[in-house]
Amino acid sequence: MDLIRTRIRDLRKALDSKKISAVELCGEYFKRIGAVDKDLLSYITVTKDEAMRGAENAQKRIDEGKSSALTGIPLAIKDNICIDGVRTTCASRMLENFIPPYNATVIEKLNAQGYVLLGRTSMDEFAMGGSNQTSAFAKTKNPYDLERVPGGSSGGSAAAVSASLAPAALGSDTGGSIRQPSSFCGVTGIKPTYGRVSRYGLVAFASSLDQIGPICNDARDCAVMLNAICGHDRHDATSVKAEVPDFTEKLGQPIKGTKIALPKEFYAEGVDEAVKTAVMNAAHELEKQGAVLVECSMPGLKYAIPAYYLIACAEAASNLSRFDGIKYGFRGEGRTFEELIRDSRSRGFGEEVKRRILLGNYALSSGYYDAYYKKALALKQEIIRQYNRIFEQADVILTPTAPTPAYKIGSQDSDPVKMYQADICTVTVNIAKLPGVSTTCGYTESGLPIGMSIIGKRFDETTILQCADAFEQGFAPVAPKL
Repeated sequence: MDLIRTRIRDLRKALDSKKISAVELCGEYFKRIGAVDKDLLSYITVTKDEAMRGAENAQKRIDEGKSSALTGIPLAIKDNICIDGVRTTCASRMLENFIPPYNATVIEKLNAQGYVLLGRTSMDEFAMGGSNQTSAFAKTKNPYDLERVPGGSSGGSAAAVSASLAPAALGSDTGGSIRQPSSFCGVTGIKPTYGRVSRYGLVAFASSLDQIGPICNDARDCAVMLNAICGHDRHDATSVKAEVPDFTEKLGQPIKGTKIALPKEFYAEGVDEAVKTAVMNAAHELEKQGAVLVECSMPGLKYAIPAYYLIACAEAASNLSRFDGIKYGFRGEGRTFEELIRDSRSRGFGEEVKRRILLGNYALSSGYYDAYYKKALALKQEIIRQYNRIFEQADVILTPTAPTPAYKIGSQDSDPVKMYQADICTVTVNIAKLPGVSTTCGYTESGLPIGMSIIGKRFDETTILQCADAFEQGFAPVAPKL
């Protein structure tokens, strides 16, 4: 079976019509993983034995006529989402041998559908990074150019889908970690509204910002995945008791009359000209379909990066304080309590994680809490107000996903601030707890993908998926040649 950019709905038809069995399909993906991933490094752990058992069980459900949307569908899962009995490392030496004794809620929901686990995808360590190069185990490469980064922190998931090593994958998004790698790797990824998907079983980076979401080949597959994983969860205090719609219900419907805002700050200096051109061309394509383009402004964007990193790093410092080498995780050496903790954290955490912990503890210290952290929280509220004002005159917002296409591996290693600035187009969506979807809207002259983001009102994933799908129907994506 040809696996290149095969969509979930096509696999569903093939499985239900018995053109291929779940076991055979699973075997085909492992053949491709074996042939391609030695160069790409998108997986940390490949779970072939578990997958084959899962495929056999899924085939029984299919034979009994009891299949659902994801029964027998092989999926990849980011390595910070807990799976009972399967190693979950967060791409860190600190959790190199951690095997969770329980499933994340999203995994329970996928199990109920009868999905098949291909493996655990690589990521930036503890989801901290935008390149996938802070991983302690597998520094993933971009399928379109192996000398470039795939983006991060869900770079392994995006690269696996892009290279057809999985038809879809789960990632997590704290400041753009689903959308930015989706842009760099030429696939579609959605960050749902905060609270729409349970975070129970997701190893926390920044608890007020983290959200699990899917990375797929198109918006329609994203809708199918959202249908499977969304819903209130009593195990997660941040899970919202909101009605869960059928996310496929508006797909294919005309977008005539839809008001699309274009905040001028997202197209200002610092955004690559090729990116601006591709996104604006996409806006005009949507306009041809009847959408109405609305010019607007978001002056608070210039404060987004410092506000985001102060909040995210403060929460990271708190969340990662549990990793001390005593309760669980990498255990260092030392004759005293302090020496043991210092050695465990010094050797267990990578440089980027330590940098963010230090920044977070600095912002939360008694002398600087009011000067930095409290001001960041005030900026958060101002960014929310500015989004609310834009949504008074528009249904969705269209922006570049990233200011540049994928950059060369190592080009930003000596300047972490430059890497942080690359998150300018994505972090405000997490700050304001909004949904956002990134899809490919063009390519550079050298063939690198360019992504655009469609941002929606809270809990209005159906509209942004409708708009993304409307564009995708007239756009011909180009798969990487691997």
